[in-house]
Amino acid sequence: MRVEDLRIYQEAYRLAKEIHKISLGLPRFEMYEEGSQIRRSSKSVAAQIVEGYALRRYKNEYVHYLTRAYASNMETKAHLDLLFETSSLKDEVAYKKLEGDIVDLNRMLFAFIDSVEKGHRSQK
Repeated sequence: MRVEDLRIYQEAYRLAKEIHKISLGLPRFEMYEEGSQIRRSSKSVAAQIVEGYALRRYKNEYVHYLTRAYASNMETKAHLDLLFETSSLKDEVAYKKLEGDIVDLNRMLFAFIDSVEKGHRSQK
C-alpha cells in the first residue's frame, strides 16, 4: 500500500487544492496574510500524513505526525472561519462546504490515529 492509497491522504490533498484555489480569489490585502496562512496549514495536513506514513514502522513517530496533521487541519478551520467572519471570504456556500469537509477529515484523522494506537503492527 502507498500513502496515496490512504483515504485520509486523498481527502487532505483534495482539500489543500480546493483551499489553494479559493484563497487566490481573496481580496489583495489577504493574499499574503490569512491567504498564505490557510494555504500553508492546509498543505501541511497532507505533508504530515506523508511524513508519518514514511515512519509507520515506528508507532510513536507515526502517531506524532498524524496528530500534527490533525492539528494543522484544526488550524486550517480556524483560518477559514476567520476569513469568512471578516467577510474576506464572501462565498457562504463554499465556506460551508469547506467547513464540513474539514470537520469530516478531522473525524477521519481522529479515527485513524485511534486505530494506529490500538492496532499498530510494524511493517516488515
